[in-house]
Parts: sequence; C-alpha cells; structure tokens
Amino acid sequence: MTRVFKKRLTPYPCFCLIFLCGLVLCLSSPVFAKNPQIAVKELAATQKSWDGALLPAYPDGQPEVRILSITVPAGEKLAIHQHPVINAGVLLSGHLKVHTTDGKTLDLNAGEAIVEVVNTWHWGESIGPDPAHIIVFYAGQADTPVTVTQTP
Repeated sequence: MTRVFKKRLTPYPCFCLIFLCGLVLCLSSPVFAKNPQIAVKELAATQKSWDGALLPAYPDGQPEVRILSITVPAGEKLAIHQHPVINAGVLLSGHLKVHTTDGKTLDLNAGEAIVEVVNTWHWGESIGPDPAHIIVFYAGQADTPVTVTQTP
C-alpha cells in the first residue's frame, strides 16, 4: 500500500513564493517602465574581459565601488599599468586604442563599452583629433588600489 503524504504550506512561505514570483514578473516585464519613452540599452554583459580571459572571482572582504572620469588628451598615451580589480567603462567621446604587452589591441569608439583586462599589463592611447573621455566603474575591495603602474 502506498501512502501519500500531503504537506500543507504555511502562510509565510506561500506569501514569500507569491511575492518573489510577482517581483520577477514585474522586473522582467516591459510594463515595468511606465513611460514608453524610457529606453534601456545593455552595453555589456559578459564573464570575460575584452581580450577573452575569464574574469576572476570577486575577493572576500568589504566591497568598494569607485567610478572615475578619465580624459586622455589627443595623441597622449597612458603609462603601462594593470588593474587588480574588475572594471568596466563606457567611452563617452573620442577614440581610444588599448594595447596589452603581449600584442593584443582593442579599438574603442565613442559610445562603446569595455570590460577591462584584470592583472594584465596594458596601456591606452587617445587616437584622433579629440580627447578620449571614459567613465570607468571599478568593483573592488576596500583599501585595494584600482590601478598599479609598471615601474621602469
């Protein structure tokens, strides 16, 4: 003889389940944006940096987010450096060319996003007649530098 057990859900788990399902539906629905003039465009979603390397795991400890506005004058090159934390940016204006010391390059035009290399020596240069202006978001850990410059 087979016994069938019926477990009755208590009100709290039921409420949580219904709430979470409703939240997921609301956030994933275009109806969530009440104003049809509001536009959302995803600029980047990846697990890899621009050179194809997998991004490292986030470190333990207190997270810290930094947002920098960086302007590189036309024709200028940045020093060779690396980032010990995950970072990504959007080039607002100009043209930026990024080089790794092992010969990989990336051309970035205004409006394009970059998911930067982590723990890889590289440099950027502003190409063209206008300065390159980029906003960069760093997702690191408190008391950890976001950039380390190579010493000659």
